[in-house]
Amino acid sequence: MNIMNLLTALPGAVAQGLIWGIMAIGVYITYKLLDLADLTVDGTMCTGGAVCIMLMLKGYPVWVALAVAFLVGMLAGFVTGFLHTFMGIPAILAGILSQLGLYSINLRIMDNKANQAINVDKYHLLVSLRYIKNVPVYRNTILIVAVIIVVLIAVLYWFFGTEIGSAIRATGSNPNMSRAQGINTDVTKILGLMISNGIVAFASGLYAQYQGFADINAGRGAIVIGLAAVIISQVLFGKIQSNFAFKLAFVAFGGVIYYLVLQVVLWLGLNANDLKLVSAAIVAVFLAIPHLNAKRKGGAGNA
Repeated sequence: MNIMNLLTALPGAVAQGLIWGIMAIGVYITYKLLDLADLTVDGTMCTGGAVCIMLMLKGYPVWVALAVAFLVGMLAGFVTGFLHTFMGIPAILAGILSQLGLYSINLRIMDNKANQAINVDKYHLLVSLRYIKNVPVYRNTILIVAVIIVVLIAVLYWFFGTEIGSAIRATGSNPNMSRAQGINTDVTKILGLMISNGIVAFASGLYAQYQGFADINAGRGAIVIGLAAVIISQVLFGKIQSNFAFKLAFVAFGGVIYYLVLQVVLWLGLNANDLKLVSAAIVAVFLAIPHLNAKRKGGAGNA
């Protein structure tokens, strides 16, 4: 095992981790703020990339492509929210239905092809695997994604401090009390799902550029990675007293830690085909840590 191979791969792992960290922020909104299990993200993590790449191939600027990807992601979140609130379908099933429908829609977006590639030499990409080393600082993928995360956190910090943002947070904390205070919890749930999936689709657009193609299977298991980043941030930084902005930053950093762990595991000789199994194991371990710690403390107290 050559340590230099690991060090060479680390910048790429950091870049991927930051991009998936943006996706994890979207997952955080539904999982922690709204207290909803939303599986739509497995579909929108493909949709955003498909929309972004196809628009760029048709000549649209990268920011326009990313903006449209965000809006399409919001539309997917609206569908899930509508199925859940107005049609009475449990959130997890509503997400599965949206995810299932998005598979066919994603194929249509990509002209019925499972994969659509984009050439970094012919198109102006915002981020790329080739923009990590030997490029001007202002084009470095890690720096650009880090700046995007800072701007995103600032916008979300402002938004969730507004009246409607506070209503979304209140809905997740105590829906019954929120309704008693006159909050339309159906509307706030839909809005939260729209924002979440919009962010996920935006991250998908970045990720498709980074790897140079959109793929129909790009979102498979995305929810696991998003949850991993959220849970890792809670386990490692949960005891730190911090405001909402820092919590979002820790979630993004959790994505980086996740990918660094994966990179080390691969360096140790794991077969790449086992990555999904390792992903599930990482999530299971970090989910179990708080429970095991509480159990250990409880046992020590009884003793």
